[in-house]
Amino acid sequence: MIQNQQGQIHQNMQTGAVPPQMNHGGHEVFDVQEVLTATIDTLNTYLLLSQYVKDPELKDILNRQSQFIQDEYNITLDCFKSGKDPAKPTQSYKMNQSNDFIYGLTPSQPKKPLQSVNEITDEWISCCMLNAVKSAASMKTMAALEVTNPVVRRVLADSVPNCIEMAYEISLYQNKHHYYQVPQLPQQDMQQMINGFAPAAVQMPSNNLTH
Repeated sequence: MIQNQQGQIHQNMQTGAVPPQMNHGGHEVFDVQEVLTATIDTLNTYLLLSQYVKDPELKDILNRQSQFIQDEYNITLDCFKSGKDPAKPTQSYKMNQSNDFIYGLTPSQPKKPLQSVNEITDEWISCCMLNAVKSAASMKTMAALEVTNPVVRRVLADSVPNCIEMAYEISLYQNKHHYYQVPQLPQQDMQQMINGFAPAAVQMPSNNLTH
């Protein structure tokens, strides 16, 4: 009988005991393969974009995120191939941006596709970065829901908040430079929607038995 690090025994109804490195369901293998492939694409995109970045602040964000994404890729690959705890534990991404958003809209040029690489700007680069990490958050969430291996599930689940944090960091950078503008509803409409819900009445189950 084969046990994993939690002492659980894994069996295949047709072939018998399942070794740790094969402790994966079919959906899990397909979904994690997509996650790993998409992560490589993100790293390649960051590498390609890095040569066009002009703002040192954005370059710092790109470099820090790229290094963190690479570490997460290696951790995910490690536990996926072994079926056991990775050699390096998962980490939490820490952004450097403040949490202050600027609300409201100012006039800006309409967006359109680039006509040449000479038109590549920090705004476009940060948008590509944001789209990549937002996509990763969705993909890793969906994959984690299909994973049967408890270690791989935990590693993917731990990675989702990091994707959210990276996306938030980029959006704050964009907002500060007016690349990403945040409209607000009229105060009266917003107040009405905020107050449109009331707390649930918590009821304790009764222990009285009726006869």
